[in-house]
Amino acid sequence: MPKIQSVEYFRVPPRWLFVKVTDEKGNAGWGEASLEGHTQAVEGCLDAYTARVVGMEADEIEHIWQMLYRTGFYRGGPVMMSALAGIDIALWDLKARNLGVPIYQLLGGKVRSSIKVYAWIGGDRPADVAIQAKARHAQGFRAVKMNGTEDLGWMDSPAALHSCVERVKTVKALGLDAGVDFHGRVHKPMAKQLASLLAPHEPLFIEEPLLSDNLEGITALAQQTSTPIALGERLHSRWDVKRFLQAGCVDILQPDISHVGGISEMRRIAAMCEAYDVAVAPHCPLGPIALAANIQVDAVSANFAIQEMSLGIHYNAGSEDLTSYTTNPEVWNVRDGYIELLRGPGLGIEVDEEMVRRLAVGAQPWVSPGFTGPGGEVREW
Repeated sequence: MPKIQSVEYFRVPPRWLFVKVTDEKGNAGWGEASLEGHTQAVEGCLDAYTARVVGMEADEIEHIWQMLYRTGFYRGGPVMMSALAGIDIALWDLKARNLGVPIYQLLGGKVRSSIKVYAWIGGDRPADVAIQAKARHAQGFRAVKMNGTEDLGWMDSPAALHSCVERVKTVKALGLDAGVDFHGRVHKPMAKQLASLLAPHEPLFIEEPLLSDNLEGITALAQQTSTPIALGERLHSRWDVKRFLQAGCVDILQPDISHVGGISEMRRIAAMCEAYDVAVAPHCPLGPIALAANIQVDAVSANFAIQEMSLGIHYNAGSEDLTSYTTNPEVWNVRDGYIELLRGPGLGIEVDEEMVRRLAVGAQPWVSPGFTGPGGEVREW
């Protein structure tokens, strides 16, 4: 079987990191290793991983995954798992393309023919969402997600929470379901209040009601609210996920395929969640390669619930969008809350390599924004 000949990566706007793996026969697959705000760190890890995988059998995806994960002594975490994800996704794309089938055919075959999706409204400092919600409905979406609040102090005025409730009411009145992202920026004293205020209005879920570092706090909050709790974008492997499943504090897991080691680990995480009756709604505010990779796992996972899409997300404003960097962007057309399952070989998208290489020239790394309080103190973003 052909061996890996080269691994290349491309930093492209708005904030994505694409990976191309080519075998000795010249066949190639694409992956995405985007880690928002930490591009240079992932690039360094990819340099190290490239030296280890060149010359290995390209078909031996699991062996390569285990080698990269286990033989470096230190393991896990967002940087290494994002680099691993980029290579893993590209290898799956390469293998499935060589066989002429979608990746999901190699994962056991599809259990659904269309994928339920949602989009973002509101931005980092949510304000009037009615116009954006109407636009999303016109695009075909039937569910959206928005940040619950702007930045908050550890203990802030309860009045700072009231506008979130009004936004949820507005969106739901337009016929859309609404997920509310606390984004880890709401601390325990305020999170309890906001969860209670939102419950009568039946949000689709509350996301990262507390930072995932605070398992005890999330567990306590889960016992106080009937609203489904979603989290997972800052968990990077099945071992990170395990303790949340065991604690029974998560209803919807949101692993990010570009942060958990790719398709291989995402598939295992989804299977773990099924055993705990936990739904999977993958996190994906990233590029078209990451989304296409998610779709492959969504297609074969019985407990898949809904997929995040970055189409028109605020991070892409004034730059490239989900429909960029591919020659078949029509695959992202949304109809009545769903997109059709990708049918093409590999990831099911066709990467516009000329555009990737052109826009990678001189591309600057994206820097995560931050919030400061009135006293100049750092607040959670």
